[in-house]
Amino acid sequence: MAVNLNNSSIVKPAEPGAWNGSLTLSELDLIGSIAHVPIVYLYPAPPEKWLKENDTVFNVLKESLSRALKIFYPLAGRLRWIEGRANVLELDCNGKGAKFIEAECESTLDDFHNDQLASLTDQYRNLCPDVDYNIPLQDIPVTLVQATRFACGGISLAVSLSHAVLDGQSAFSFISEWASLTRGEGVKQMPYFDRKCMRAGEPATVIRDDDPTGFHLSELLPDHDEEIKSSNGGENAVLPKQKTTMAILKLGKLDMEKLREKANNGLCFNISVADRSYTRFELLAAHVWRCACKARKHEPEQPTSLGICVDSKRRLNPPLPNGFIGNATFDVTATGISGELVSKPLGHAVSIIKATLKKVTSEFIWSAVDYLKYQTDLSMFQSPLPTNRDESFVYQNPNLGIISWLGLPMYGQDFGWGKEIDMVLGEIEPGSVVLIPDCNDDGSMVVALRLQTDHMDSFKNHFYNII
Repeated sequence: MAVNLNNSSIVKPAEPGAWNGSLTLSELDLIGSIAHVPIVYLYPAPPEKWLKENDTVFNVLKESLSRALKIFYPLAGRLRWIEGRANVLELDCNGKGAKFIEAECESTLDDFHNDQLASLTDQYRNLCPDVDYNIPLQDIPVTLVQATRFACGGISLAVSLSHAVLDGQSAFSFISEWASLTRGEGVKQMPYFDRKCMRAGEPATVIRDDDPTGFHLSELLPDHDEEIKSSNGGENAVLPKQKTTMAILKLGKLDMEKLREKANNGLCFNISVADRSYTRFELLAAHVWRCACKARKHEPEQPTSLGICVDSKRRLNPPLPNGFIGNATFDVTATGISGELVSKPLGHAVSIIKATLKKVTSEFIWSAVDYLKYQTDLSMFQSPLPTNRDESFVYQNPNLGIISWLGLPMYGQDFGWGKEIDMVLGEIEPGSVVLIPDCNDDGSMVVALRLQTDHMDSFKNHFYNII
């Protein structure tokens, strides 16, 4: 799919200098991925009456983006490393602006987008802004946008935002407010940027000489260096520079019902009703975890970890302010033995995940924050910047990371010419899985993931055949 980049410009806030200064980031901003996450929306051709004379879609979007950046001023800033502190960032709200790329594609939306989601992989990257992480971080915009017009008149809008500044919930809030401004409407929820509600810049609340918080590293981080147990001389071990492949798989509502039935089969009668009440996330996460173990051909005694991205917003006490824009997610680790995960009923894997999530209380979250505050170097908690995606794994075999976008306000982003045809992720980190509700709102689920290329075909077979 040929995409031609025609123009690139910097869009600055409508009123520069409205707020300048450094924004202290919280510990949850500084862990996990600090790279940009691209989100791609696909739209039909805008009607001619939507535009005024001499206007173009690109001009309208840039003008409204300028007004949005006046309100979401941190997104017009730049990240920078703090001198004297290892791997710690702060946000310079300097109003330098967002990068806006105008492009065109020789294909049509029908050529590009179809119902065969499994066949759509890395081609989405062509619709996303390219981020050069080889240049100094302080020179990279926090926000990048690429608008691409297709031969049929349809449009893709890719919004790429730094994960060090905001999480998925916050990203969709920004996109929604930008769309509202483009439609000529007002902001529905004013953003709240102060990280003091996440204790940013404050010392730890617990002071002890032996173990500062009583928190264990294994609760936040899988053992990335764990070797693959193999009776065949290490054939399954992950080596550097292994190629990875992205896939987008879909399960219908009926498939989800079958998964729920499988999870309940084999459980003892004394299991409480509450413990049988599985969420969509718990079911899908367990299914994906088991399929990955099968596809990777683990030995029965192989330990494996599932890093689960948890949204702390609903769990914190006191709750975060309305309109909070920042990171309130972090990974917790579910652990199991590969042979048990694949040989026991699906409900076994679900119960491990459910128990892991149950322990994430407000006290647990603040203990994790305190633990991070005591670290002199946060690099072990940060994903490497993707200067070469296939050279380093975020979650290596035998481990896996999973993120839920279920319940996030990702759809219905109308910029004035109608709602999107679809929304997709333009990039996924190696070893990671993202769960997304289907845009048709019919109970179907989309599983987007990136695994080692040698394992992907086997994963797909297990993913569908087990159901």
